[in-house]
Amino acid sequence: MTQASVGIDIGGTKLLAVRVDADGTVVTDTAQASPKSGPDLIDEVLAATKRLCGPRPASLGVGVPGLVDASDTVRFAPNLQGVNGTSLGDTLREVLPGVPVWIGNDATAACWAEHQRGAGAGCAEMIMVTLGTGIGGGIVSGGDLLEGSNRYAGEFGHMVVDPNGPRCPCGKRGCWERFASGPGLGFLGREMAVAGEAPRVVELAGGEAEAVRGEHVTVAASEGDGPAIEIMAKFGWWVALGLANLANALDPEVIVVGGGLAEAGDVLIEPTRRAFADLVEAPELRPRVRIVAAALGPRAGAVGAALRSGRGR
Repeated sequence: MTQASVGIDIGGTKLLAVRVDADGTVVTDTAQASPKSGPDLIDEVLAATKRLCGPRPASLGVGVPGLVDASDTVRFAPNLQGVNGTSLGDTLREVLPGVPVWIGNDATAACWAEHQRGAGAGCAEMIMVTLGTGIGGGIVSGGDLLEGSNRYAGEFGHMVVDPNGPRCPCGKRGCWERFASGPGLGFLGREMAVAGEAPRVVELAGGEAEAVRGEHVTVAASEGDGPAIEIMAKFGWWVALGLANLANALDPEVIVVGGGLAEAGDVLIEPTRRAFADLVEAPELRPRVRIVAAALGPRAGAVGAALRSGRGR
């Protein structure tokens, strides 16, 4: 058996695999299209593992974008409906007898990677929030992952922050991710663009106000465009609202912000920090909660799954 571990991040549109060698070197496999069914999922995980590590890795971890229960069964993956109900852990352990296998949520895996090797290294109490199409995350408490009784912890995006807000795909109204995800930023951008108040943002969207998306806003803000900076301030307030709720509940040392939106850097992090200072309970009485951008980028979920698999749950 090789001494390298394999970690695989099953995204909504692609599969990303890494090999983590005993010396800490990370080798990335070419991203593949995401599986559409349970059998496809198992076949693609095994194929990626073999390409990276041969037939028997030291351990194997898989991060899934959804709810994975204590039996390592994928219960609900909203962007990969065809894999729901797949007993992923049992099947992989049967095919790879004796190989330690960890199956979990992809954002939880990313949280573990950032705790072990990234922006949260050395922090015993840490929250990671991933901002992308939706919002996910993970919790480290006492230096270990806090996964919950059913291993469903970290679904931060479905905290309700406005009970009269827009309908969420989960069925509820006003979930945090409706306001503080990529689509939420796009909505704020389009709102200002349609009002004729964000010409640079509209220009980046090809001249169509209704075509404005979050990335157009972040690019314009990074250029110093005033209206885009104003949009980011509004968006940062919504991000900070959820982070303040999490900080009030969990009292972390650091909050790591990851996901695609974290690539915006300071144009997101700075307005979020400012708003957070006003929203968190008793900011003048508590040590400052650091809010930092994730360090490991899009490989974090796969790296975290590999690292976690080497130590079990």
